[in-house]
Amino acid sequence: MSGSGGRRGSKRGHEEVSSGSSSSASSASSSAGNAKSKVMSTSLKRIQKELAEITLDPPPNCSAGPKNDNMYEWVSTILGPAGSVYEGGIFFLDIHFSADYPFKPPKVTFRTRIYHCNVNSHGVICLDILKDNWSPALTISKVLLSICSLLTDCNPADPLVGSIAAQYVQAREEHDRTARLWTKKYACGGSYPS
Repeated sequence: MSGSGGRRGSKRGHEEVSSGSSSSASSASSSAGNAKSKVMSTSLKRIQKELAEITLDPPPNCSAGPKNDNMYEWVSTILGPAGSVYEGGIFFLDIHFSADYPFKPPKVTFRTRIYHCNVNSHGVICLDILKDNWSPALTISKVLLSICSLLTDCNPADPLVGSIAAQYVQAREEHDRTARLWTKKYACGGSYPS
């Protein structure tokens, strides 16, 4: 084969691709699908790795694992830390991983009602590592440990529920009494809230 024959063949191939926009679009669509598949595959591998780690070495007073067979939807439990107003409670949380995990944080919400200035009535948690301070180096184990820490030491300077934060600062005994009552009422049943 001569050098010009190779060029002619590549020119013809180029003309076919540029004039055949439908095959070009389908090729681009296939590439986008493959890229999405690779992202999902990367996230699934990471989630499976974290599941193995949390199963072998769970954080103290925590457990987590897939809800049914969906690796992207987990349920977690946190036992109220000893010496805190949440002691004796079993708190259920939902964990949702996106296909972009670990490059985007998981969505973690309390299913069990809790009286806490950093958790609203929908279970949304105000925790920096679940937002702007997320890093792919973080794991679900580290997230659960941070939530446990928040149960021991709330952050009234960055509240999600201002009225509870104000009560925590200005009327601590009343705050603690209410938090204990809520723990007894909502977190001592031991079953996943429906």
